[in-house]
Amino acid sequence: MLNLGMVFALLGVAIAVGLAGMGSSKGVGIASEAASAVVADDPSKFGKLLILQLLPGTQGLYGLIVGVMVLLNIGILGGEVIADVPTGLAYFMACLPIGIAGYFSAKAQGRVAATGVNLTAKRPEESSKAIVSASLIELYALLGFITSFLTVINIPR
Repeated sequence: MLNLGMVFALLGVAIAVGLAGMGSSKGVGIASEAASAVVADDPSKFGKLLILQLLPGTQGLYGLIVGVMVLLNIGILGGEVIADVPTGLAYFMACLPIGIAGYFSAKAQGRVAATGVNLTAKRPEESSKAIVSASLIELYALLGFITSFLTVINIPR
């Protein structure tokens, strides 16, 4: 049975999965657009550019993990159904860090990855520097993920 607490928890899941997924799709799209132009000219660079294209996609995975954890905890995917509003609000709030951090960090990571694609196109031997630069932004996605993860596992049922 759907109640207000469940609605808040499900809104949190939508934010965690939806925002992080939107950011990842935007970031991967930005990097992939840049990479496709390079690969069209030199297909041998595909392998080096693939990592740069994939990096912004991790935020969507982090959001999915948090979303599935909440669905498990509130009884949607089995177990006891959580019914009270304070618990639903707690899950909603727990989903905000990965939703927000995932959205913005994935978009930023996509832009940095796109500049890394341009660097790799001109100087393929420098591709590792481009990957490291794009990976630096991953820290902020991880901070959002860890905050959401730790909060979700510590919400009393």
